[in-house]
Amino acid sequence: MKLLAIILGVALPGIALGQAASSPPHSSLHPRAAAAAARVRPALERDLEQSGLKLGAPVFIRAFKEERQVELFLLNHQNGKFQLFRIYPIAAASGQLGPKLLEGDGQVPEGFYSVGPKAMKPDSRYHLAFNLGYPNAYDHAQGRTGDLIMVHGNQVSIGCLAMTDAKIEEIYTICNAAHVGGQGFFRAHVFPFRMTAGRMKQATGAKWEDFWKNLQEGYDWFETRRVPPDVTVQGGRYHFGEGK
Repeated sequence: MKLLAIILGVALPGIALGQAASSPPHSSLHPRAAAAAARVRPALERDLEQSGLKLGAPVFIRAFKEERQVELFLLNHQNGKFQLFRIYPIAAASGQLGPKLLEGDGQVPEGFYSVGPKAMKPDSRYHLAFNLGYPNAYDHAQGRTGDLIMVHGNQVSIGCLAMTDAKIEEIYTICNAAHVGGQGFFRAHVFPFRMTAGRMKQATGAKWEDFWKNLQEGYDWFETRRVPPDVTVQGGRYHFGEGK
């Protein structure tokens, strides 16, 4: 059960999420990833320094389907909080609002995922990519199927979040540097929309209202603390605690 929880990317009670992801990322030496890093690293290091951040610091990602945006945060070691570095536009994403249920349904998942070094795919046919970790423990508990849901380049998507090649080179380089810097896994939270009180009110009576309210708990946790929560699955729901 412990191994299953680690692989799925959501901790079960008493299991530290990502605790097995301690080996160095194999992707750091891949020629395509190295070439991408050579292109984007100088500008990234300059822009990060101007923001009080450093390449190699732990990262956190949030994605919003309705807004078609990916937010990339890095840990600010001065205050211990995750600071927004950039918001990237999603070039392509299939499906509608609501979670992924079945393999082949074209839906982008919604939920709380984690990405370890082995999920990085520098040899992807979509330029560069990383596997979100769907299905996680919650998805499995709900009987959801499918796999290989990626954030990748090439601007083409069937259930994935597709970026332009230029943007995925930045995202991949920052995330890979975090792994090399010692982050055993980074969290990737995928939401249907920005889960503000006003937007949630608009969702009253929607098919996925109860599920979205559960997601909102994790959204609000980060909004309040600026540190992503430790996510567990209990009784068919996500639960949130102090991140590690």
